[in-house]
Amino acid sequence: MGSFIFLFVFLAVLLLAAFFMKELQNVQSYKVNSWSENHHGDCAVVLTGGAGRIKEGIDLLSTRAVQKLIISGVFKHTDLRDLFSEVPYYGSLREEDILLDKFSKTTFSNALETMTLVEGLHCRDLILITSQVHMYRAYKTFKSVFPKNFPIIQRTVVGSDFTPKKLDIMEEAAKSLFYSMWAY
Repeated sequence: MGSFIFLFVFLAVLLLAAFFMKELQNVQSYKVNSWSENHHGDCAVVLTGGAGRIKEGIDLLSTRAVQKLIISGVFKHTDLRDLFSEVPYYGSLREEDILLDKFSKTTFSNALETMTLVEGLHCRDLILITSQVHMYRAYKTFKSVFPKNFPIIQRTVVGSDFTPKKLDIMEEAAKSLFYSMWAY
């Protein structure tokens, strides 16, 4: 009986390690495309939590590449100028075109809250803005929450470092493995 339990545990650990390695590959497969690709859409969503994301969304809105910008995962006492102090320098920017989601705490709740806002804004597509390390999990989560044929365009930006740290990649792979069990 003891050898059966050992074999079962060994195989479970081996299987978990294989799934983790696959998630690690998936997380590492995303490259920064915000510098090389032009994206246009009705709406965009920025997932807070990393450098450069909000500026990327503001830039898309100010150039009219998108009509509405959702910034998801904002602390409840924060306003737009706290998030992006350069707003006054964007002359053509209309602040009423920026919605702050102050309810989301996770990537899954980002997707749920964004879907509600997208429906209310009557968006026909969505540009998803996040870091290259976070994009795999974010995109899979948004695709699982949004209607099957709803277009979600991936716009990856540089995270805190141009070359992501191994520890950050491994942490994201672990989160992705966890999300794959219940969110997508």
